Amino acid sequence: MIQVEAVQFSGRAMAEMQCNRRIFTAAMASLLLGTGFLNPARGQQLERSSLKLGVANKAHLYYLPVTIAERRGHFRDYGLAIAMSDFEGGGESFDALLNSSVDIAAGAYEHILRAKAMGHDIRAVIELGRFPGVVLAVGKNRPFKSYADLKGLKIGVTAPNSSSHFFVLYLMARAGLAPTDASFVGVGGGERALNAMAAGEIDAISNLDPLITRLQQDGTVRVVADTRFPRVNYEIFGGTNPAAVLYAKQDFIAANPATIQALINAFYKTLRWIATATTDEIINSVPPDYFFGDRAIYVKALKANLLVYSRTGIITLQGMDSALKMMATFDPDLKDKKIDLQTTFDDRFIKRATVLFDDPTNSDLETDDRRPEIDLNRFQD
Repeated sequence: MIQVEAVQFSGRAMAEMQCNRRIFTAAMASLLLGTGFLNPARGQQLERSSLKLGVANKAHLYYLPVTIAERRGHFRDYGLAIAMSDFEGGGESFDALLNSSVDIAAGAYEHILRAKAMGHDIRAVIELGRFPGVVLAVGKNRPFKSYADLKGLKIGVTAPNSSSHFFVLYLMARAGLAPTDASFVGVGGGERALNAMAAGEIDAISNLDPLITRLQQDGTVRVVADTRFPRVNYEIFGGTNPAAVLYAKQDFIAANPATIQALINAFYKTLRWIATATTDEIINSVPPDYFFGDRAIYVKALKANLLVYSRTGIITLQGMDSALKMMATFDPDLKDKKIDLQTTFDDRFIKRATVLFDDPTNSDLETDDRRPEIDLNRFQD
């Protein structure tokens, strides 16, 4: 039945979309990914069909791929049931992974570097964001000429030891400031953060969209560092800087390879969908309560973040090195630490997902272990 439907779809699509080969190819691949090959009932048996996933402030655009994969049924397409725990900040989801409260986490790549410094073997399995998307803003009327002016300020971050916290510490270090030269307050990423900034309870805020766009719309803040755009990332970090990744303990990955592969297939399908979807299609796929009460704000925030998302799911060596150098500027545990960056990213699953997605009509793929050879020293996202 699936094969008949696929053939019928192919005939209609060829007739209707022969003028646009890219759209047809994406549509066919998406259809077959969701219905044809690697059906868990026909393919490799999953070690487990349910997973506990930790995120932090899921409504943030930082985690849009997580929301899209959930809302569009991509997890279900691969036989997975995902139970999500939504924490206030990435540091909390990282801790939840360490104490095994969750099986896998979506969060900043920097947490993997911290884990390595602590002696834990934790690895990323796919990159969701190639830029952090974190924005630092100060109160609208506060004088600000350089990052040195952060000294003495009370700065709101999503939570301590989160990517929003690390970002400010890095900017402060570049200005010759110590981490103790400012005070930090965990304000989450929703109404509490909005109200804290509006009431003057904090002097500055390091956070993500759609909160930042809402604060800008309200005229509450002035942006002083913005990693939503490639040019700024190259100025601040010298290139891409891996943001949200999916990461897990290496022993969990080793014990559940088929399950991890299914999960990465679902997320890679999601990244490809985001890359070709219209703004309206994306907006219509997220819950209205993500909009901060105003759909137009979310639309504006989404447009500002579309370049953040990874096109390939692959963390480049340049990106890994950039993140390590950033963390080493302020974290004494990483300052002189020798870390084998190749052990921070298990790229086997994303390479496999790429083959499966790009060659969906090959009936031999279920027993084909091909993975493209990618030189991470030369590869650029």
